[in-house]
Amino acid sequence: MLPTTMHSAEVMVTARHIAGWPEERNSLVPADCWGSAQRVVLRMPALKRAVPVCRSLVRSWLDGQQIHDEDTRYLVLLVLSELFTNAIQYSAGPHVTCRIGKSEDHLRIEVHDRGGTPSVPRMRRPGPSQEHGRGLELVAKSSAQWGRRVEADHSCTVWAAVPLAIGVRHGVAP
Repeated sequence: MLPTTMHSAEVMVTARHIAGWPEERNSLVPADCWGSAQRVVLRMPALKRAVPVCRSLVRSWLDGQQIHDEDTRYLVLLVLSELFTNAIQYSAGPHVTCRIGKSEDHLRIEVHDRGGTPSVPRMRRPGPSQEHGRGLELVAKSSAQWGRRVEADHSCTVWAAVPLAIGVRHGVAP
């Protein structure tokens, strides 16, 4: 779990925000809030259209955290997209919550859904002709660690830790 002692920002995104994106961005999040928030929580409807909105908000948070290393940004956004898409596809819940936080040497991404299906996230080995089933394999290859927790209420959290580039760790632009 992410520490709760860090300064954090919480954003509740509605279907109306998503429908009006990107114009709704300015009414949803003040531009100057990301710099001081080492942790962000995004609560969003479980809609496929929410995935690019979530990526956009996380991209803005990365900017505010001064994480400009393109390799790190690419991996964070890839992992986020895969976890968020899986949560939407396999959850019967109406909302998905994304948490992302910065530690000294990692960015930790958590995606939580209400569950509701008997499917538990697991890595598969799809054949070359199969179109689906590679998401968690991508997450595993793109992160230092990843895992999942299935709670007593059948909700599910899948998380991954993406390493920060050396320059980003020490506050120096690479």
